Amino acid sequence: MNIRHHVSDELLVGYASGTLEEGWQLAVATHLALCPDCRTRLTLMENTAGELLESLSPVPIEVSSFDRLMERIRSGEKKPSVSPRQPTEVVKVVPPPVIPEPLRSYLGGDLTELKWKSLGRGAYHIPIKLADRSTTARLLRIPAGKPVPEHSHGGRELTLVLSGSFNDGELLFARGDIEEADTSVQHQPLATPEQDCICLAVTDAPLRFRSWLMRLLQPVLQI
Repeated sequence: MNIRHHVSDELLVGYASGTLEEGWQLAVATHLALCPDCRTRLTLMENTAGELLESLSPVPIEVSSFDRLMERIRSGEKKPSVSPRQPTEVVKVVPPPVIPEPLRSYLGGDLTELKWKSLGRGAYHIPIKLADRSTTARLLRIPAGKPVPEHSHGGRELTLVLSGSFNDGELLFARGDIEEADTSVQHQPLATPEQDCICLAVTDAPLRFRSWLMRLLQPVLQI
């Protein structure tokens, strides 16, 4: 897997500091599960932040605060269980899941276990339930060789490819690649002809479709 399109520094800093809304967190975390380069970038950011914290003057805290912290740590500790040695068994090689964590837990299973909802014209989606309603997330399945309706954006959109690929202009996005679009972008991504393109799409505002038919159907489709 050769990932060419990575998460932006802005989003990665927000993820490291825990300030992102849930939908953006989900997209970034799922990309990180697929992208070793971005995991390295995240580690460097965290290490740099740690060094900055160590350079600050210490601030005294109440003993009671420390006691409460230690109590929380002790209450979360689990003693390792020791089980009797079992005979060696033949280990079956299980192929890795298509959908990595944490997205797989949000969906309730891997690709073969999902129940899709039709969007029409061979396209399908699965809305993803988020506790934070400031963002909307869904899994999309675009038919091989077919475009999505041309649209612009009312806000930010993150699209993470999980299977297959799509072209957006001269750029190709394949498994692990993440595309970030905003209000300045109007596009019509096209799934490549080899197979259906399955991707995670996260937005913080409704799409702005060029087609009057799509605008008419938008409240029904909730996209």
